[in-house]
Amino acid sequence: MPSSDTMSEVPTPEDPQGAPMDKTAADGALPHGSTPGIRFEKVVKRFGDNIVLRELNFTVAPGERVTLIGPSGSGKTTILRLLMTLEKLDDGVIWIGDRPLWHMPRGDGLAPANEKHLHEMRKQVGMVFQQFNLFPNMNVLRNLIEGPVRVLGLSKDEAVERARELLDMVGLVDKIDAHPTQLSGGQQQRVAIARALAMQPKVLLLDEVTSALDPELVVGVQDLLRDIARASDLTLLCVTHEMHFAKDISDRVLMFDKGQIVEEGPPEQIFGEPTEQRTRDFLQAILAT
Repeated sequence: MPSSDTMSEVPTPEDPQGAPMDKTAADGALPHGSTPGIRFEKVVKRFGDNIVLRELNFTVAPGERVTLIGPSGSGKTTILRLLMTLEKLDDGVIWIGDRPLWHMPRGDGLAPANEKHLHEMRKQVGMVFQQFNLFPNMNVLRNLIEGPVRVLGLSKDEAVERARELLDMVGLVDKIDAHPTQLSGGQQQRVAIARALAMQPKVLLLDEVTSALDPELVVGVQDLLRDIARASDLTLLCVTHEMHFAKDISDRVLMFDKGQIVEEGPPEQIFGEPTEQRTRDFLQAILAT
């Protein structure tokens, strides 16, 4: 990853109502127990000459469940990778709650974040990947406790207790000693979901979490995620080509094309009466497959 000190210093952004953010907000102090939202402000991401995100602006409210839809290459997964700091933004500011992700306060503005800041910010964001990404050399229990112990500083006993609770929630407590190669794809994805939740994130990202599964396993994983979304106050950002899942899990749906939001609204409107021709064409094509 390129060094973050290549980013230019930027002024401190204003809040959504246009008032300058106060020093407490800029320093990142969140009220105890609050759930951060997400805010992109004029975010640009390039790969060579290809501009993937073009001064992108959007907000996900604390506790809101938002799904990104659109054709492949429209920038959806890039958004998740920026939030996970797996890709570095080229311009603009990304906020998690009241804290800038890729920047730190400096004077009256923001400067590129150092690794300590990025490390702290990563604790707030969890991600469930398309390909599970479990540690193959670790059993299920170690997959769940490694991060909480090493990154969050939990005691082993605390981490094990939390892991057992999560495995019970996803219906896999009997697989606690199994290795990933001994699990089905659906079971591996359930473990991956439990591992993400074990880190106690405030924001959960879902990247095509059922696309690598056999069709008969998809419904079970989707049902689990619906239950988690409804029972928690997590801020949820989901990328999926499963339109029925998007309709069921979302408070709001954003239609992307060429790095920009083409249309947004509640799922009933996007899937029932989209106003943009590009949205209608995309939905017609994907629902016909």
